[in-house]
Amino acid sequence: MDIYSEIILDYFKNPRNRGKLPRATIQAQEYNPLCGDKITIYLLLDKNGKIKKAAFNGEGCAISQASASMLTEKIIGKTIPQITKITNEEIIKMLHITISPARIKCAILGLITAKKAAITHKYAKN
Repeated sequence: MDIYSEIILDYFKNPRNRGKLPRATIQAQEYNPLCGDKITIYLLLDKNGKIKKAAFNGEGCAISQASASMLTEKIIGKTIPQITKITNEEIIKMLHITISPARIKCAILGLITAKKAAITHKYAKN
């Protein structure tokens, strides 16, 4: 088994930051109708607008769940504008495997959800 596949399986079997954040400042949910993956991202902001805690909940393939778990680790301490600047390529690189075109949406579903939360928060403040 490839070492990077082992990393994805570890994040899938032992997800970091999985669960709901009851006091989340913002949250968003996305669904991939092609494969059935679902992700909800919860973000708790501190008084300076930085992400104090990030969590996810969902179901789906190992790639979608592992990438969501990795993403929550990556965004803690970042601001909402910083989240919106994270690229699909950064997420794919973080997984350390080659992603087929059919699995790209699985890999970036967590990022899509986090960006939706960021945009929702932006509009809620205006």
